[in-house]
Amino acid sequence: MPHTLDKIDTQLLDILQKDSNRTTKSIAEELGMSTSPIFERIKKLEKEGYIEKYVAVLNPKKIGLKLTVFIGITLQGHTRSYLEKFVKEINGFPEVVECHRVSGNFDYLLKLVVEDIEAYETFIISKLTLLPYLGNVQSLIAMSTSKATNAIDLSQVL
Repeated sequence: MPHTLDKIDTQLLDILQKDSNRTTKSIAEELGMSTSPIFERIKKLEKEGYIEKYVAVLNPKKIGLKLTVFIGITLQGHTRSYLEKFVKEINGFPEVVECHRVSGNFDYLLKLVVEDIEAYETFIISKLTLLPYLGNVQSLIAMSTSKATNAIDLSQVL
C-alpha cells in the first residue's frame, strides 16, 4: 500500500517536477538534509508510482513543430472492441501526443503537434479518416498557448 505523502515528499516532488536533472546532493542541501534519506525517498516515490518517469520537455517550435491541434472524436459505436481498436490505432500515430477518453460531446480528445497546416491535413486524410469506426471529428487549432505545463500543484493535495 502506498504511503501518505508528507511535507518532505511533496517538497521533493515539487523540486523534481521543476528540474528532474538536479543532483540528490543539491536537493538535500536545499531541504537541509543529508543525501542518503533524500535518495531513499526518491527511490520509494519511484517504486510506489508517484514518479512515473523522467523526461526532457522539448520546445516544439524549435524542432519545427509549429501547429497544435485539438481534435474531438466521436466513435460510431461504444463497445469495448471499438474503444480498444481506436486506442490501439491512435497510440500508433506519432503526431498524437495526448489521447483522453472524455465525457460530454466527444468520446476522445486528441492533442496533435505537427509542422504546419499541411502536415495536419495529411494526418487527417492519410491516417485519421481511414479509421472505419469514426463518427464525428471536430478540430480546434491553437492560435497561441498561454500556459503549458506537466507540473501538478501539490498544494491542492495537502
